Amino acid sequence: MSFFKRLKESIAQKTEAVTSIFKEGLTKTRTAFVGRIEELILRRKKIDEAFYEELEEILIGADVGVNTVMQLIDELRAEVKKRKIEEASELQPILSEKLVELLKGNAATSLRMADQGMTVILFVGVNGVGKTTTIGKLAHKFKSEGKSVLLAAGDTFRAGAIEQLEVWGKRVGVDVIKQESGADPAAVMYDAVHAAKQRGVDVLLCDTAGRLQNKHNLMEELNKIFRVIQREVPNAPHEVLLVLDATTGQNALSQAKLFGEKSGVTGLVLTKLDGTAKGGIVIAIRNELDLPVKLVGLGEKMQDLQEFDSEQFVHALFGGLLQAAEDEAEADRN
Repeated sequence: MSFFKRLKESIAQKTEAVTSIFKEGLTKTRTAFVGRIEELILRRKKIDEAFYEELEEILIGADVGVNTVMQLIDELRAEVKKRKIEEASELQPILSEKLVELLKGNAATSLRMADQGMTVILFVGVNGVGKTTTIGKLAHKFKSEGKSVLLAAGDTFRAGAIEQLEVWGKRVGVDVIKQESGADPAAVMYDAVHAAKQRGVDVLLCDTAGRLQNKHNLMEELNKIFRVIQREVPNAPHEVLLVLDATTGQNALSQAKLFGEKSGVTGLVLTKLDGTAKGGIVIAIRNELDLPVKLVGLGEKMQDLQEFDSEQFVHALFGGLLQAAEDEAEADRN
């Protein structure tokens, strides 16, 4: 069975609403990235050195990342040689298949929840990436699944951070545990874990400071928070999610490398994917870091925060090509 057919069948088994959210959220990337690939294939027809060079430029322009692009081009060359392909159009499904492989990786992309009792999820990331908004939307998601949720306002250093989390708490109907601005974040976490235990909540979502005086201070603060949480809930935090702004492209990759080294990050959240034509950064981050993308922000609405799905991602980008390939096959049969 062809790759596009397998992909279509797999997507057909998934929720149509989710497929639509991925499609709409990745419109800018699809127009810029896939549109240019389609144009290249129509114009070049044959696979030669000039074709590979242009494809390389398009992929780098979409922020797929130089290392990842080099790997991808090498793999495509090998497939072309192996399958004796000459026509550029025959490369479309192979490229899509390679992207799914890169995006899948080996790590599980679903959120890790506690086997029993309370799940604690810690959020890290620099200011301005959409951390608080992500926490609010995830609280809404858990609530809509029937879980009880509590929020911890551990970003006590940024002006307005506590208030912003409270606004989200009110919006989704979830309580926020807080202290005064400038308070010790670890003390807030202590209060939050105790309150969560007393209330028997299912999920505790913890905000943390996005920036302290320097990287060393930030990591010290995170370590302190870890110790406080682990003392009260032995296997927690169950996830440490690094929130990144997809519109910052390669800068997001640098932040992921910086945080990932020392902060115990277990997964990534990519926000604002709907606001960039460079959604290829998901591929770069997934391939260059040994960390799974767990959640993606695909729009402003509550339900636009989605669990990452590599097949939905590639289908949202290449669905048009899939349809074109099917129409062509149908025409050939007739």
